[in-house]
Amino acid sequence: MAPARLLLWAVCVLRVALATVYFQEEFLDGERWRNRWVQSANDSQFGHFRLSSGKFYGHKEKDKGLQTTQNGRFYAISARFKPFSNKGKTLVIQYTVKHEQKMDCGGGYIKVFPADVDQKNLSGKSQYYIMFGPDICGFDIKKVHVILHFKNQYHSNMKPIRCKVDGFTHLYTLILRPDLTYEVRIDGQGIESGSIEYDWNLTSLKKMEKTSAESKDWKQEKEDKLQDWEKHFLDASKPSDWNSELDGDWQAPMLQKPPYQDGLKPEGIDKDVWLHQKMKNTNYLTEYDLSEFENIGAIGLELWQVRSGTIFDNFLITDDEEYAENFGKATWGETKGPEREMDAIQAKEEVKKAREEDEEELLMGRFDRNENNFRRFHRRDEL
Repeated sequence: MAPARLLLWAVCVLRVALATVYFQEEFLDGERWRNRWVQSANDSQFGHFRLSSGKFYGHKEKDKGLQTTQNGRFYAISARFKPFSNKGKTLVIQYTVKHEQKMDCGGGYIKVFPADVDQKNLSGKSQYYIMFGPDICGFDIKKVHVILHFKNQYHSNMKPIRCKVDGFTHLYTLILRPDLTYEVRIDGQGIESGSIEYDWNLTSLKKMEKTSAESKDWKQEKEDKLQDWEKHFLDASKPSDWNSELDGDWQAPMLQKPPYQDGLKPEGIDKDVWLHQKMKNTNYLTEYDLSEFENIGAIGLELWQVRSGTIFDNFLITDDEEYAENFGKATWGETKGPEREMDAIQAKEEVKKAREEDEEELLMGRFDRNENNFRRFHRRDEL
């Protein structure tokens, strides 16, 4: 048994060593988080964050995260890290969010920004690469956003992904793979997956890119064929060893080659008559990098909330799915149970307190009635 455990431990250590963690934040060092996170000063009316584990939690310190504190405000805050490109690699974005105020209308999503984002002026106009997470408003909007930036446009996932709407902490995970597949997980369970190309309705962009690539190839092919055609003409100049007395007068040939041969095209023939074969470009998809971002360098919260109280925690950006899964188990996985237990205890205490207050009011009502009856009879005796 001991060797087996040792082998498992070694495998886990190797996995951690192979994983690249670009960003990880658990807020375990108290108020030092303010040295890493930058509050936007773009608008003086932006709401402020504080470090809190909320009214109920699984662990008072481990469950501390960034909590919104003011109702009816926009919020904008971000943290920077060493820039990287996810080209050819899996990209995993993960965090926890807790709407303990029972969100009625507001965002609980995060954004991943380019490294050159202006943190001090972060706002809704700031360009981002990825927007991911829950958005709730009324009865109609209860969805998970997955928005990708490509070709100077934002593209949303076409599939409806429902988010959690209760007041407990939930783990949200987005996985973008280099084979253009993706997966969305909530609380470690896959709830949606598929093709980035089709689920973001990007096939039209693909066709445009493909047509453009083939057009460039045809233009180049046309130029090459014209050059090849010229090479196939016979030299029409008089040979150096031509003897006019012996060979007669030199006459250049009227036509050196047939006008069409082996797919060659003489200059001047209309292109509509020219029957060419298009060269298929097989590289357009690799040039069309839907899930590759060259300069990832910041993560942040840029959102609006009607009622504040949401807590964001356990941020992670990595290239390793297994590392993200283990990190989720070590954080959210360890505290989710105790959090619900504490909430249940508080709920029972609130019910008990409400019942006691009702009984007290009832007793006070009876006491008041008895006292009034006593005073009424006492006045009658005096009369």
